[in-house]
Amino acid sequence: MEKNKISFPSQILQPLVKHLKGEQKKLIETKKELNEADPFVVGNREADNSVDSDVAENVEHDRASAMRLHVTKSLISIRKTLSRIKLGKYGICVDCGKMIDTDRLAVSPTAENCMDCARKKEIKS
Repeated sequence: MEKNKISFPSQILQPLVKHLKGEQKKLIETKKELNEADPFVVGNREADNSVDSDVAENVEHDRASAMRLHVTKSLISIRKTLSRIKLGKYGICVDCGKMIDTDRLAVSPTAENCMDCARKKEIKS
């Protein structure tokens, strides 16, 4: 048996996987909606070339871009978590290999690091 190998019971992981897949589906839909709302996407720009119109389009584009970036990062985090569950590595810190506190996982199910490693990363950035 591997060192630090833990396995969560399937009755805990199954609802988590279902929840994460549901969140993933919602985020994909949100990303589509943000693309449709972005005025810089082909066909969404107004014919009016006034300064007010340009400013409004730029602001909306910046907002949509920032939100798309956040959604993309969330999708990546969910996909990584689903992979770790499938590989039997869920709940293990990717940096030090120690078990991530279950309270931390309850609050943030996509957490990859234990609190010690998360603090170290925060200090570095």
